[in-house]
Amino acid sequence: MIGEKASRLFLHATNVHQGGGKALLTAILSAIPKTTQTTAQLDRRMAVSSNLPENLIIEFVKPSVLQRLRAEWRLARNSRPDDVILCFGNLPPLFKLAGRVQVFLQNRYLIDDVPLCDFPLKTRIRLWIERLWLSGRMANVDAFIVQTPSMQRLLLARTKGKVPVHVLPFMADPANYVRRIGKHEAAGNSQIEFAYVASGEPHKNHRMLVSAWCLLAEEQVYPSLRLTLDRRTFPDLCDWIEQQIVQHQLNISNEGSLPHEAVTQLYGRVDAMIYPSTFESFGLPLIEARQAGLPILASELDYVRDVIDPEESFDPESPVSIARAVKRFMLKEEPPLSLQNAEDFLGHILERAK
Repeated sequence: MIGEKASRLFLHATNVHQGGGKALLTAILSAIPKTTQTTAQLDRRMAVSSNLPENLIIEFVKPSVLQRLRAEWRLARNSRPDDVILCFGNLPPLFKLAGRVQVFLQNRYLIDDVPLCDFPLKTRIRLWIERLWLSGRMANVDAFIVQTPSMQRLLLARTKGKVPVHVLPFMADPANYVRRIGKHEAAGNSQIEFAYVASGEPHKNHRMLVSAWCLLAEEQVYPSLRLTLDRRTFPDLCDWIEQQIVQHQLNISNEGSLPHEAVTQLYGRVDAMIYPSTFESFGLPLIEARQAGLPILASELDYVRDVIDPEESFDPESPVSIARAVKRFMLKEEPPLSLQNAEDFLGHILERAK
């Protein structure tokens, strides 16, 4: 919670306007304490509710380099020693501020040593700049806030322990969240429907997931899969998936990019969530799927175990492993190896030598 002694709160979020960041920022804006004078600098593309606290002043900032630099300057000029500044867009302030600065960091690409080669050039340049910004302005931060222990470990290694890193996971409505739901009636259903709620960035791993569906089709197993990809943003990926659907007669459909209300409705229509992402800062869809009572098949990685215990797990780098997890969940047994004794083995060797 924001300390009661703070005279004012500054919420700096000039680069947040979509996805999970938008959902969390919307929740923050609605939760502003009525006794705290608050100024929020927001991306002009950020849609906000008309029913916000009266003590909240919003300054919309155009998404341009010049306007964001001006917002940084206004923040530095207006902050006082007893203010709290919450930077909600992963990056520290450009200038040293008088108040106490806390940075909410949820972009794992900025602190994890993962290659960026699969991104478009424009995105790679932006991430390189943001990595440099983060490392070059850590002295302007009093504390970082992350959502999971995995992110905390990565960031502590990056900061070498010089800046405190606090784990404060939150979402708009944490009701009905549990780590595991146990046995589910969907298991064993030959008509089971899976959903993967994710955008199309490389780490979301759609190609490996669809390759697993191709392997299942070779075994005459055709589970349904619902994706949520924006064709305008990821045309090459969508084209490739459509080719696989036609070639292997896959039961895959793309719902397109969905607003949060539609995602909630999708959870109500499917039987399970599958989540092959190779890394996440939080994995909000995992929690939302669990809140909806869905069983989850997910990557056997730390970020998953930080928030839930999946009903099935797999190696996200192996389509075979993903396909086997799907079959286990559907109660389809993997055929055993046809083991032989030494005599039979030598018999085959000698037979083939003839």
